[in-house]
Amino acid sequence: MTGIGGSPQQIDRLRSDLLHSHYDVDTLADVLGEVATAAMAREQVLPAIRVARSSDEPAAVLVRLFILGDDVTVAEATRALPELGVEGAAGLGLLTAAGTAPDDRVTARIDLRPVDTSGGGLWLAADLGEATTGAAVGAEHVLGLGGASRTLAELTVRTPVGRALDLGTGSGIQALNLAGFAQSVVGTDISAAALAYAAFNAALNDCAVDLRHGSMLEPVAGEQFDLVVSNPPFVITPRTTGGAAQAVETYTYRDGGRRGDDLVRDLITGVHAVLAPGGTAQFLANWEVHRGEGAFDRVQQWLAESGLDGWVIQREYADPAEYAETWLRDGGITPDRDADAWRRGYTAWLDDFEARGVDAVGFGYVTLHKPLRPAALPWHRFEEITGTLAPTLWPTIAATLAAKDRLAHLGDEVLADQRLRVAGDVTEERHYTPGQMDPQVIVLRQGGGLGRTVRAGTALAAVVGASDGELTVGQIASGVAVLTDTRPADVLADALPHVRGLILDGLLLLPE
Repeated sequence: MTGIGGSPQQIDRLRSDLLHSHYDVDTLADVLGEVATAAMAREQVLPAIRVARSSDEPAAVLVRLFILGDDVTVAEATRALPELGVEGAAGLGLLTAAGTAPDDRVTARIDLRPVDTSGGGLWLAADLGEATTGAAVGAEHVLGLGGASRTLAELTVRTPVGRALDLGTGSGIQALNLAGFAQSVVGTDISAAALAYAAFNAALNDCAVDLRHGSMLEPVAGEQFDLVVSNPPFVITPRTTGGAAQAVETYTYRDGGRRGDDLVRDLITGVHAVLAPGGTAQFLANWEVHRGEGAFDRVQQWLAESGLDGWVIQREYADPAEYAETWLRDGGITPDRDADAWRRGYTAWLDDFEARGVDAVGFGYVTLHKPLRPAALPWHRFEEITGTLAPTLWPTIAATLAAKDRLAHLGDEVLADQRLRVAGDVTEERHYTPGQMDPQVIVLRQGGGLGRTVRAGTALAAVVGASDGELTVGQIASGVAVLTDTRPADVLADALPHVRGLILDGLLLLPE
């Protein structure tokens, strides 16, 4: 799609029409109902089309036109866009009209929909998707709010910052999210089409974003930012020359144009150059697991080279066949639609992974931090969390980064003198063998955050249970020592490493 954009006056009229039509997430949910909305989440539009056609609401006309790919009449479009009008919408590149008569048909040229993130409601324009067009997307497709971009928006720490950077901005959803709490926002992208959409979306949502053309960090070399976010083109696409690999379709929005996971490596090892002291960088990423390696070996090496504190949460782990299937389908290639393209693409992926010794691919969240007061050694954490998580995780990430900074400069003697409190979402479970007086298993369970469960010994459970902000850790340890007939120093030495972990995970809270 090209040609999106227009004058500020035209965009103002469009914004006014969208507001007047109540074209927002809540209204669409009311108009379409639960069944049709759930079907849309599965990329099935027919139930929503049937419901929307039966409604006279302006929002129903707009959802038919801009989300469901359904033709509407000139009369219907005019009622839904009274200020901009059909001619003005065509001038912005939003739609095409077969004529000017009331019964003539109007067809959308773009996807334009309301979206919600933790920063609030927005309108987002992008290219029409496969579910709407029924065809595979093109190489220069500009994506709207997909699952990955929504995840990153909900992960992004929303602490007010000075300068923020969105690498690979695409249609601009991360930049718009950043604009809600950053004094200034820069967005970069290698795709001119993506930057056109990002500029349109920034104007439509009345946000100021400095958009720059170029690959990843190149357009901002020599600058510094307090927050860097990226949903980069991390898909690992076969890059070998000749053979089946030449038949693999590439897409600018997801393929970084580099061999294997080199783009993610370069991002992790290079972002320190633009990260201001105290700054944070947050990415989604794929990384390869080569034959004989552990799940995090490669990303551990990259973090060591970065010189930054880092936290990697692996959410998925795919074998080569699973990975190939996922990204072939993402591009609209299925065995039913095009068996030959499916076979060629599948073969290319398997050949590439086999030739380079790739056994699996990890996917997850990467958070990097440049502390104002660096510790003697960088803080690195790697973990796998595959269960369901709360939709908005940024408060947990922010709290963990703050806790690791405080703990880095808190010696054991000072920690023992702290009056800790148990977080309000923590519960304790005790499991007994029938007939026994003492519990066999004690589990501390976190209700919010990352939903962690921690198995605790009797002494640690007693320390946690008594942490109400009144007594210090050392005083509680002395009391536990009396009850268990042990030395206070032994109780404290055993408990403190676990207490540090509980503080880091948010089950115990340091005083303000």
